[in-house]
Amino acid sequence: MRKLVALLAGLIFGLGLVVSDMINPARVLGFLDLFGGAWDPTLAFVMIGAVLVMAVAWAIASKRDEPVFGGDMPGTASSLVDGRLIGGAAIFGLGWGLVGLCPGPALAGLLVGGTSVCVFIAAMILGMGVQNMARSP
Repeated sequence: MRKLVALLAGLIFGLGLVVSDMINPARVLGFLDLFGGAWDPTLAFVMIGAVLVMAVAWAIASKRDEPVFGGDMPGTASSLVDGRLIGGAAIFGLGWGLVGLCPGPALAGLLVGGTSVCVFIAAMILGMGVQNMARSP
């Protein structure tokens, strides 16, 4: 049942990305263009909506002793800020700013995104493989 709920949540997330046009790299790059005269605030509204929905979800979940579909409640996030966190955030931000895609929208737009999205997904998979090899002893 947990996997079915996870699949449903992923499909709703992907649908939200498609409906909000966040699978369009030009939309994201327009948001990042603060001083170029073509600023597009759409992504800000999507983020505000996501934060509001998650605030409600966390408020409801914090009152529960166990998850609805079993397993363990997630603990608090680590407050450790180290080189791996900063480096990963920098690489993510650079990639996002250069091409206007991050993993969620890229996967959601895989069927309609064309060659550039396929190249991004391939590069993402390659990067994950390199990172896994670098972490291995």
